[in-house]
Amino acid sequence: MISFIIASSCATKKIKNPEGIKLAVLADVHLSDVYGELKDNDYKGLKIKLNGEYAFIRTMKSQLHSTRIFNENYFAFLSALDDVVSREIKYVLLPGDFSDDGQPIHIRGLKNILDHYTKTYGLQFFLITGNHDVVQPFNHKDGKTDFLGEGGKSQPIMSQPNMYTSKMDMENPVVISSDLQNLGYEEITRFLGDYGFFPKKEYLYWETPFSNYNFESYSYDKARKTADLENRSHQIPSNNLPMHDISYLVEPIEGLWLLALDANTYIQDKKLNVDIAQPEYPNTGLGLNNLLTDKKYLLDWVRKVADNAKKQGKTLVAFSHYPMVEFNDGASPEMEELLVGSKMQIKRVPDKKVAQLFAEAGLKLHLGGHMHINDTGVAVSVEGNTLFNIQTPSLAAYKPAYKILTLKHGGFAEVETVVMDTVSRYKEFFELYHQEFGFLELTKERSIWNKDILSSKNYMEFMEWHLKELVRLRFLPSEWPVEFKDFVVGLSGKELILLSQLNTSLTMDEVVQDYRENPEKVVDSLNLYKGKTWEQQINVNDLDDWSGYDLLMDLYRLRSADELAMDDIGANRSHQYQFIIDSFLNNPSFKGDASPSKRKMLLLMNIFDKFLNGAPSDHFQLDLNSGNIFSLKKPLHENK
Repeated sequence: MISFIIASSCATKKIKNPEGIKLAVLADVHLSDVYGELKDNDYKGLKIKLNGEYAFIRTMKSQLHSTRIFNENYFAFLSALDDVVSREIKYVLLPGDFSDDGQPIHIRGLKNILDHYTKTYGLQFFLITGNHDVVQPFNHKDGKTDFLGEGGKSQPIMSQPNMYTSKMDMENPVVISSDLQNLGYEEITRFLGDYGFFPKKEYLYWETPFSNYNFESYSYDKARKTADLENRSHQIPSNNLPMHDISYLVEPIEGLWLLALDANTYIQDKKLNVDIAQPEYPNTGLGLNNLLTDKKYLLDWVRKVADNAKKQGKTLVAFSHYPMVEFNDGASPEMEELLVGSKMQIKRVPDKKVAQLFAEAGLKLHLGGHMHINDTGVAVSVEGNTLFNIQTPSLAAYKPAYKILTLKHGGFAEVETVVMDTVSRYKEFFELYHQEFGFLELTKERSIWNKDILSSKNYMEFMEWHLKELVRLRFLPSEWPVEFKDFVVGLSGKELILLSQLNTSLTMDEVVQDYRENPEKVVDSLNLYKGKTWEQQINVNDLDDWSGYDLLMDLYRLRSADELAMDDIGANRSHQYQFIIDSFLNNPSFKGDASPSKRKMLLLMNIFDKFLNGAPSDHFQLDLNSGNIFSLKKPLHENK
């Protein structure tokens, strides 16, 4: 999350305004050190013939059932940092989930990368933790069962003995290494303390929610004495122990304040505390909603910082892991009613009060991660304050990208989304995936992943395959009412446009069956509606090129990448979708029919319509004074 306030100039003190400063924001990197090594076990991972090195990678099967990849994003992270260097950007924010799950092997690898880019190119990194960085507040046993091992089998690696028993027909024997545990706050900040978590002499200012000094009385020695984690904790009534909060405010250059918010909350699970010596404190997963209950002090601190920034003439940029505003373009109610299961992770939508409170506190621009999606949301408080919520995509999901925020004169901010379509070395593990696929074929694996992903021509195509397989293997089976999903998937584009013009008491199933049994009716109906379709610049013959399955796939493209997905969908297809959507939504026979199937179709079309027509989310400019947003993206050429 990143929030940004243009402060008024101080009448009594002239402060340098950091106009033109660029900030790169890389959210949800989920770095796994694929070329790391275990410090307490001789197991080296899998040898790669291509370069002779050994790698710790997860199976392709696990990647294609997860909302993120685990392996190739390592190379995407390096490519993104190289791109940042080429643009001469010096400040890089990592708003959470910078690691796979806070394991020592991966945290060491991340530190090595950050150290290299700091020393070699002068980058300044500022981090805050997400739910995958500090899984529990204290070191915690863990492991993964889905590393790729010899012979294409899975390779379990656990941090302690007796945590898991291998299925010998499908898995290799368990490897034990403490490098697979989850690190807590103390260890994470010990490794990565140089990246904002603690004060430095070169910082002009640094504080925490628990500091006992202010801007006027600041000194490095005061900051250093109060920066220990033992001084940065809060007590939640349901917990036996106080929890750390590693939020911080830092001024790395005159006039610029960076506010990092630790929005994680951990609630003691009494049911799991059989061994009181090792209590469990799972992350609530509530994100900024926890400010409404267990971390109200953090909101008070934000209000204080925002007020001080205005008084001192500073430009305030705040960032944390979680979104502040609804990120589904207003479609959350329809998604809640139509979908089942995880419902496109709708449970992660923040409470409306969150946006209201932060807007009232003086924040105008919020840039968050966590969701692995690209989106721009807007919320207006009762007082009329506008809060922009900018969701930063993940490098480990479709579409892989990062954001650039440029501070501009007059209260404007420019946001640019950089898609990482080209990533060197992304095919480095493909030979190992071929071995895995061969093993799965021999064992007659059910729902095996599509081998065509290994023919990807670039990283962008590889990540699009990841989404396609994720939709096919996980989302469609688990998030949709089965009968409705099967009906939509089986429709052709022509049948969808015919249904959208429906004016009969027949059910949709009956109409489609009638059309299929009497194909001449399709021709007659198309001739009847041809004038309407031509008005919308739709060639009905193009409707043979796609099906209901493609429509649902494009819905997931839009949900993940928003405006970035339009390049893949194409202008021609999007015009066809919009005509069909409008026809359904304006058709009286659907509005007045209470049948469940027609109601579901209207919900689907409402969701699609809102996804297609959200606020600009690719390249745009914000007027933080008026609350207006302007797209800076060139129009997509139509394919006629």
